[in-house]
Amino acid sequence: MNYIGSKLKLCQEFIPKTIKSVCGEDLSNKVFCDLFAGTGIVGRTFKTLVKKVISNDIEYYSYVINKNYIENHTEIPQKNDYINELNNAKLIENGFIYKNYCVGGNGERQFFSDYNGKKIDTIRSKIEKWFKEKHITSNLYYYLLCSLLECADKVANTASVYGAYLKHLKASANKELVLVGAEYQLNDNNHEVYNEDANVLINRIEGDILYLDPPYNARQYGANYHLLNTIAEYKKFVPKGKTGLRDYNKSLYCSTNTVVEEFEELIKNAKFKYIFLSYNNEGLMPSNIIKKVMSKYGHYDLEKTKYQRFKADSNRINKFDSTTEYLHILERS
Repeated sequence: MNYIGSKLKLCQEFIPKTIKSVCGEDLSNKVFCDLFAGTGIVGRTFKTLVKKVISNDIEYYSYVINKNYIENHTEIPQKNDYINELNNAKLIENGFIYKNYCVGGNGERQFFSDYNGKKIDTIRSKIEKWFKEKHITSNLYYYLLCSLLECADKVANTASVYGAYLKHLKASANKELVLVGAEYQLNDNNHEVYNEDANVLINRIEGDILYLDPPYNARQYGANYHLLNTIAEYKKFVPKGKTGLRDYNKSLYCSTNTVVEEFEELIKNAKFKYIFLSYNNEGLMPSNIIKKVMSKYGHYDLEKTKYQRFKADSNRINKFDSTTEYLHILERS
């Protein structure tokens, strides 16, 4: 998924290399927490390296994705058979996504083609029916649901996020959705996934390494990815406005008035030896403020690297501009 703030490229070297330089090369006895997990790239990077990953995000679509990629760690029997059955299911008419987010349904919103809207409704309804009838396990439920979210995102008719749809179907949105399994890493360890406010959850968990990647700016993830939450939850509501927005979580990390206080409260309550904060030079909190807060609780250090900025449109003229990604480090005293 093309995700705001994705750490996919940074996880190829910068993040794991920096964490190992501080915590040691052998992390096999460490408990690693990814508290603002998003699509779970960082947790997935450390899943096979540590004793346990604790993953959390307040957005439900993220919870679904991490229930699959992080919590699922053993083979699920016959999961490909279920993928095939879903791909071949007869399309239902007038499902929630088709009616509200396709031109054929409401004559206006065009987040998906009519076919793909019906396909999403068909697959999502069948997954829920199977789960409620106890035909599938929880592990398989989240595997199938994560697979649907990723494949639906690939055919979404947006520039990238769901804050707006395009007037005409782009080439990728014209392709028919085909469900492909979201394959996860196998290992012998159990992992934990939560769907909570980070500042609340931090009081109930503990471990060795805490990785923080909170929102940097005023963008609210609940608004930018509202349609993924709608597919994931699949509960009826009255969509609002031109984009069919739903009620969404508003993070205190997205406001200059609240972010510093919220951040310090988190650091103060964190029961982890090592804390790493990803933040960039365009974030709401200046680096000197972050240093001031973290230094109160132990030894502070900083690593940084140049990083290509997120771009919603690959055709934009300045698509090669970059930003500086900081990794703020705290070793608690």
